[in-house]
Amino acid sequence: MTKTVSVVLSMMSVSSMVCASGDMVKRTIKSNMTEVYHVLPEEVNSLTDMFQKGIFYGRLRSNYFWSDKGEDHYVYGVGGSLIFKSAYFNGFGFTTGLYTTQNPWHMDDEDAVLYKAGKGVLSRYDVLSSGKYGITSLALAYLEYKNGTTSLQAGRVIFESFLTKSNDTKMIPNTFEGVTLQTGVIPHTKLKVGYLTKQKLRDHSGFHHLLAYGDDTSDPYAQYSQNDDTAMHKGLTLSELQARGIDDELIILDAKNSAIDNLTLTFNYTAAPDLVSSAMIQADYSFDMGGVKVKPALRYMKQFDDGAGEIGGANLKTNTFGYSDPNSLESALFAARVDVAQDAWKLRLGYTKIADEGDLIAPWRGFPTGGFSRAMAQYNWYANTKTTMLRADYDFGKAGLVPGVKAFVRYAIQDFDDNKPGVQADSNVLTLDILKEFDSIPGLTMKTRMAYVDGDKETVAGDGSLKSDPSYHEFRFEINYLF
Repeated sequence: MTKTVSVVLSMMSVSSMVCASGDMVKRTIKSNMTEVYHVLPEEVNSLTDMFQKGIFYGRLRSNYFWSDKGEDHYVYGVGGSLIFKSAYFNGFGFTTGLYTTQNPWHMDDEDAVLYKAGKGVLSRYDVLSSGKYGITSLALAYLEYKNGTTSLQAGRVIFESFLTKSNDTKMIPNTFEGVTLQTGVIPHTKLKVGYLTKQKLRDHSGFHHLLAYGDDTSDPYAQYSQNDDTAMHKGLTLSELQARGIDDELIILDAKNSAIDNLTLTFNYTAAPDLVSSAMIQADYSFDMGGVKVKPALRYMKQFDDGAGEIGGANLKTNTFGYSDPNSLESALFAARVDVAQDAWKLRLGYTKIADEGDLIAPWRGFPTGGFSRAMAQYNWYANTKTTMLRADYDFGKAGLVPGVKAFVRYAIQDFDDNKPGVQADSNVLTLDILKEFDSIPGLTMKTRMAYVDGDKETVAGDGSLKSDPSYHEFRFEINYLF
């Protein structure tokens, strides 16, 4: 504990010195810890100025996790990132981002298999295979051509879409290798196109397959070597894909249109050719009612089985008992929500239902139920799952009570299919987030997250097996400083 406190105090000391050197706020972070750039490099007239007039962006951060899920476990990460964005010469520029997470406080090497939420501060594969703690990675490195509202990037990129996100809530964001295009040339429309060939999950030291689960029989820790995201389909193994000559790539089209006043339409198409694809459409509408802002939304997603069901089956854990077609990943999602907000508070009531067909495929850190019914660390897109969630947000600073403090409370009722042994038992989830920003130190944010999960302990599946008790408690504490 003493070691952890000294590391945090050292970070705070460095933060204070950096802050004293200037008050310009180049970036801020949202409540989900993703970054928003306010100061960006401009066009220059020479190659030399591309470097000299580029901008550095720094971030110090630490994350502590404790949970009794499975067994009591804890882990701590401290580190940060240094990003350099060059200026643009004839529209061309580049960005590099070096990230590090180190682990001064952790359990024994063999306990790495216990890490769930906290696995994002280290690489379980590196710990188990070589006893190595900490990751240092050039997770961002891309060339860019920018012309007006159009940006073409190639290399290691962050690509935010419906099913692919940076999900930057730990130490290192989720990034991809590939080529992406973003443009606003169509009136009232933001269009994104991506062709992605590799992924680096937050807890990996190197880039790996997008939709292949490690199964090298000569490697005792192969399950952690490729895409081992909690939402990964464990039946889509690397050996099976290689035997069929399938390259697990992603093709993505994401569009958001606001041509109609108060209405936003979002469309997404994501495909892993020869495996699985999906199409999503969402409508968000907003209006005022007596000074209260009301914003209802509907989402529909259809998943198409292009061959993955035959390889891995309908269930993400490969237990297809209770599925109407055990070899099909055809499925669908229906989601609805309504937000009601006024001044310092906002309420959200959300609902999602997954078709009683196959499970949804989404191991790229974008969550199909996100923004509607997903609570912290929950995976509620198994077949025949219904979830209702109530969320309440309150800004104590805007209310004139406590400057810089925001709180978010979520309560989710998760109704899984009792008959299917391949999905968890029903559970109720209560989470509380408290976020503190400091006016005296611009860029400094602290966030505490707590979860209480109460699950059904006596669910017997259709095959006669007793489902595991999904109950657990969790605590997270994060410090961020941007400079």
